[in-house]
Amino acid sequence: MRRTGLVAHVRGLGAHDHVCWRYDDRDDFLARVREFLAEGLALGHRVRYLGPGDVDALEADLNGVEGVDEALRTGAAEVASLDATYPTDAVVEPDAQVRAYAEATEAALAAGFTGLRVAADCTPLVRAPEQLAAFARYEHRVDHHMAGRPFSAMCAYSGEEVDEHAFAQVACMHPTTNTAYPGFRLHAAGDLTTALGGEVDPANGDLFALALERADPRPRDGRLVIDATDLSFLDHRGLLRLVDHADRHGASVVLRTSWPGVASMVDLLDLDVRVEPGT
Repeated sequence: MRRTGLVAHVRGLGAHDHVCWRYDDRDDFLARVREFLAEGLALGHRVRYLGPGDVDALEADLNGVEGVDEALRTGAAEVASLDATYPTDAVVEPDAQVRAYAEATEAALAAGFTGLRVAADCTPLVRAPEQLAAFARYEHRVDHHMAGRPFSAMCAYSGEEVDEHAFAQVACMHPTTNTAYPGFRLHAAGDLTTALGGEVDPANGDLFALALERADPRPRDGRLVIDATDLSFLDHRGLLRLVDHADRHGASVVLRTSWPGVASMVDLLDLDVRVEPGT
């Protein structure tokens, strides 16, 4: 099972978990990084830490993680500088980035590790609007890879540099986050479908439309299946956006949810939506 919803810490996350972390205090952020990667090492994962700055300084950020010096020496732990990996103002190519992590996951497994775990300060990769759009698409696509392979990640963003609106655009593509906003989550489900959790309402409706466009969930066999097991509210505009998206792909919507409001709206609006019980 993957963790979903709000989290106050990063302890106890599993091999498929994907958390979006907003931080204002760097020392607290580094404590969460050490916590996340230490548990990864304990689980037998290869762990990796990425961030801006000098590699030596990044390695020093991991001081206090039990056995980290040996892990760095043997390759069980890796550190990389985003400054060396990406040019200034680089726009991530989503599919290429997913392939790179898929290959890294398989390399970790081939080397005898139980999976791959990454903690990254992604702040430098979302500063410009075109960077943010590409990275939001990447966050959703890589989440589908995580759902099926033993790859877990903590994606962090500085609150001083990434405003709340920009953060919400990437946070909504994760199954877990440490903030109450944007209020909904559009991420991967374990059966290769897309999951929708939380609340979609007038306050975040435009963001939901943008997230749906960027995620671009595709139908299978003429059906756009949405796992809405964790859905607690969906207004009629959000439902219509799902229907419009499916229509553009020549499909109908299947919503798997136990929230009774959906069935009432479907009947009232006479929509081509099948509502099935959530699991």
